Amino acid sequence: MASADSPDFDRSRFKQLERAGFNQIAARYAEAAKARTMLHEDLLDAAELLPGQDVLDLASGPGVLAQAALLRTYSGSRIVASDMAEAMLLESKRHHPGLLHAAADAERLPFPAACFDRVLCGLGLMIFPEEAKALAEIRRVLKPGGRIAVSVWAKAEQVPLVECALACMLRLLPAPKVARLSVFRLGDPEHLKVLFAMAGFRQIRIEPCEFQSEFSNAAEYWQAFLDLAGSAAASLSRMSLETQERLRVEVAHELSPYAEKGGYRLTSQALIATAV
Repeated sequence: MASADSPDFDRSRFKQLERAGFNQIAARYAEAAKARTMLHEDLLDAAELLPGQDVLDLASGPGVLAQAALLRTYSGSRIVASDMAEAMLLESKRHHPGLLHAAADAERLPFPAACFDRVLCGLGLMIFPEEAKALAEIRRVLKPGGRIAVSVWAKAEQVPLVECALACMLRLLPAPKVARLSVFRLGDPEHLKVLFAMAGFRQIRIEPCEFQSEFSNAAEYWQAFLDLAGSAAASLSRMSLETQERLRVEVAHELSPYAEKGGYRLTSQALIATAV
């Protein structure tokens, strides 16, 4: 995995690939995201939402988290679901007509200063190549005293839901031609605190959130990974059917520590960060 500061890392190309990948999986993403419902609920609890607030959900995908926020703040609230992937926004518009929608790059938000009471970002910050820029933009669009609430994956060994698939790919496939960022790169709580502090936030809190995911077999797990994996899913879809099937079967090796009667049970951890 590349560092965002590496001279050979192409931020623009990385964003293009992520956008294309999430467009490709848009129709299936919401169903697969049910495996993370508990994480969504804990993130919304941490956001301390109130009726009548203006809320921005970054990297909203098909609007699952934004819709849950709307149900909590229904009275006079304006919930804006934003994403770079237009197919994701179309899915959100189709299923959640009560939301507002905006195509947006988190590192260059198209909103005036001090216009939101809350900014949410569920498992998106670690995908932004320049997370410091994104945090600065979030601070800019928050009203004085406004709150940010984000979730990111913890360290790789704490997230078998993702790491099992990535380890299988690393074992069986050549290195990708386009360098990618690690989805675990913000998994150190102290590093995350420093990023928030540098962006000008205060009252920073980082809390772990554990949740469980169950799969009846390795193929079901693999499909769930593909339905959430953005550019990785797009790259894998271009491989031969033989290679795709081998990955689907071979991932059982990585899943073996989590085997239980009737399938697999994985306990994973994310970090929920809040600040004012």
